[in-house]
Amino acid sequence: MLLGEPDLKTRKKRIVGLKQTLRAIQQNKPCIVYLANDVDEHIVKKIKMASAGKDVKIIVTRVGRKELGRICQIDVSAAVVALVQE
Repeated sequence: MLLGEPDLKTRKKRIVGLKQTLRAIQQNKPCIVYLANDVDEHIVKKIKMASAGKDVKIIVTRVGRKELGRICQIDVSAAVVALVQE
């Protein structure tokens, strides 16, 4: 099971995908970023660089991209998922 899994299924302010997550971070929205455990290193670096000095918590999950997409109830795999806090 994934930490915060119920939030990933039901949270309205859920963002799936690298571009949208980077955009939320750039807009200084406090968020929690979940990364699949099989995500490419360059994606991890992009997220970490964008998050430097901002209110962003990064969590590497115990599941892969395909499973992370399933948890989010989407039909494709997901390398990055963010929950934007309000």
